[in-house]
Order: sequence, then C-alpha cells, then structure tokens
Amino acid sequence: MTLRVVADKDTGVAVVTLDRPERLNAIDLETAAELAAAWRALRRDDSVRAVVLTGAGGRAFCTGIDRGVDVPQPTSPYMADDPLLTVGPKSNDLWKPVVCAVNGMACGGAFYLLGESEFLVADSSATFFDPHTTYGMVSAYESVLMAQRMPYGEVARMALMGTAERISARRAYEVGLVSEVTAPGEALAAATRRAAVIAGCPTEAVQGTVRALWAAKEAARTAGYAQAPHLIALGNLPGERQAELFGERSREHRLR
Repeated sequence: MTLRVVADKDTGVAVVTLDRPERLNAIDLETAAELAAAWRALRRDDSVRAVVLTGAGGRAFCTGIDRGVDVPQPTSPYMADDPLLTVGPKSNDLWKPVVCAVNGMACGGAFYLLGESEFLVADSSATFFDPHTTYGMVSAYESVLMAQRMPYGEVARMALMGTAERISARRAYEVGLVSEVTAPGEALAAATRRAAVIAGCPTEAVQGTVRALWAAKEAARTAGYAQAPHLIALGNLPGERQAELFGERSREHRLR
C-alpha cells in the first residue's frame, strides 16, 4: 500500500497520507488507484466529516507523477489518458472538506490534489513549483487548477519559470495559495485542528458550503480542462527528449 488512511471517530477527521517518502511521494499508477478508492470510500463513511491530506516524510508533500511510470496511451490522437485526473476528492464526488497539510516540496502533479482541496496549511519549509516547461511539457491541467487559487501573474510566473524558481511558504501565503504557515513540523497538527473544528459543525451545512464554493469555479475549470488535451498534444516534446532534459536538469533554483 502506498496510501494510509487513519480516521479518528471522536473528532470525525480522517488523515490521508501519501506514503512513498523514498520517491518523494510521487504518484505511480497504484497510488493513483488507491487515492481514487480512498475518496470514494470516505463518501460512504458517515463517521468522517472532514479530511486532512498530507505526505509522509519531511522532504515532500507530493512531487506529481512518478517519472518511472509508463502510462499506456490509445493510438488515436483524439484520446489521451492522464492517471492524475482522478486522484482528487472532487473528481471522485467527495464533498466533505479536505485540508492539505503541505510539508516540503509540492510540485507539478501535486497541484491536482491541492487544486481540489478547500485550503492549505503549510510548514514554513514548504516550497511550490511547476517543472513542466523545463522538461518540454505543457502545464495545462495544473495551471488551470492553480489559476483558481492564485493571481494570474503568480501562476504564470510559476509555470513559466519551471525548476529555476520555487515559491516559499511565506510567498504562497502572501498570494493566497496558503492560508496558514506553521513552524517546522507543525503543519499536520495545525491542519488536523482546523479540520476538527469544521467536523464539529452540522454536516449538511458544511457539505453544502463545499459544493457551493466548488460550483463558483467549476465552469471555468471545465472550460480550461476542455482545452488541455489538445494543448498537451501540440506542445509536449517526445518522451525521449523529455527524458534527456530531465537527465540534464540543474539542481540550482531561486527561492522567493
């Protein structure tokens, strides 16, 4: 298992933990399937009224798709399979509030998870960046999701600067991506306390509010997603060239 789910029946809070610290909690096909299954199981567990999502280890919350994963694709140019499209709670019709506790790096495909959560609590050491353009890939779904959480200029800068620059937890707080910054190692505890408060409110009112909040941005997300497959097909370099760029990557980056 690459995912842990622990529910506290007293508080009504479940903690979902990406548990691949040796791979910086990158998502492989097994983890993607486990995430979808976990969200769907939580839909039917009435003892759980709020959820915290985090990553194991101190180095990363999630670094997106595992680079070692081979995703078989249909031969038709009109169809593309993205295993991360179904890893988020909203994609699995879960309308219980989800709070992310971000520790370490959150980048690339991690935005599928951040973009479908209600709000983020970040450790002061957390960093956010989007590596797509550096490796010859279009940031499509990720940019659509982040454009609903941050000002346009901030999303554009993050997506276009690639691995050359990372957003600090403090800057993420300043631009509204993060709602709270904690001392090192305290993000999970803080997020769990916030989730417990929410879980203590009447369930129907909470879930109705989550659905209303999502409805406010759902139309824009759907329109953006409709463009994503074509932009990716047009703009992505061949896989072998992406791999070359990944092998040549520089470890240096600016933190802002």
